[in-house]
Amino acid sequence: MGGASVRGMDEAAARPARLSVGVVGAGRVGAVLGAALARAGHRVVAASGVSEASRRRAEALLPGVPLREVPDVVAACDLVLLTVPDDEPAAVVTGLTAVGAWPAGRLVVHTSGRHGVGVLDPVREQHAIGLALHPAMTFTGTHLDLERLAGACFGVTAAEAVRPVAEALVVEMGAEPVWVAESARAGYHAALSHGSNHLVTLVAQATQVLREAGVEPAERVLAPLLSAALDGALRAGDAALTGPVSRGDAGTVAAHVQERPRPAPTCCPRTSRWPARPRCAPWPTAGSRRSRPSGCSTSSRGA
Repeated sequence: MGGASVRGMDEAAARPARLSVGVVGAGRVGAVLGAALARAGHRVVAASGVSEASRRRAEALLPGVPLREVPDVVAACDLVLLTVPDDEPAAVVTGLTAVGAWPAGRLVVHTSGRHGVGVLDPVREQHAIGLALHPAMTFTGTHLDLERLAGACFGVTAAEAVRPVAEALVVEMGAEPVWVAESARAGYHAALSHGSNHLVTLVAQATQVLREAGVEPAERVLAPLLSAALDGALRAGDAALTGPVSRGDAGTVAAHVQERPRPAPTCCPRTSRWPARPRCAPWPTAGSRRSRPSGCSTSSRGA
């Protein structure tokens, strides 16, 4: 390593951190984003984590950072990184507001995709600054995510006066800020969840069907095809559709339907917290009418 590079590292290490950061929820997202802010020159001073997995992540990604109770984390920093599940920010914010945890000028960043800054209204009423920064990527909770941030976008929502602050934080973490209006936040998050979750389900089911057919390694067979299909869909939308459906090969499609009269793959068991919902009719058998199965609606209003 050259002398200039060594001097540059020494100067970066000696430069005082611009913000002290507290991470509320050292899960897969919180620990990684805390590490990304630290890499950008900020100083992570405290984090909260209850589970053993969170504690291990903090040790790996935020070495030397003490784990404290949530009110103590908030009190110790200039920037609070609120990385809790999508259903929880309102309750956490309300609870901390009740004990006066938001000094004026404090930056409070939540990473929920579903919520904009409206969920932080109690924070702003105490003259703290609320920002919504949602990373549009999946997380493993490891150092790999730090490199993946370079190709990721963050959905940014903030008051116009502090929009430059929000966007600067995203850029410092190595990602690209994308503006999302407060009123569009739910649709934005629904689109991301729809795409990523259904992609996982489709890949898992296709892999299972190949294995049932005795084709191995199933992942190796699928990888080039699915990668090309995803790239084509992102570039051309529906025009990228290929295969027997796009060509109108009705006989081939009928053969596919004939192959799936048995129950569909069950690779994604229902989580116990999800309520039971009506299910669509099973795959039709060959020769059945091509009408929509009962119980399945394509209405824009949904069920």
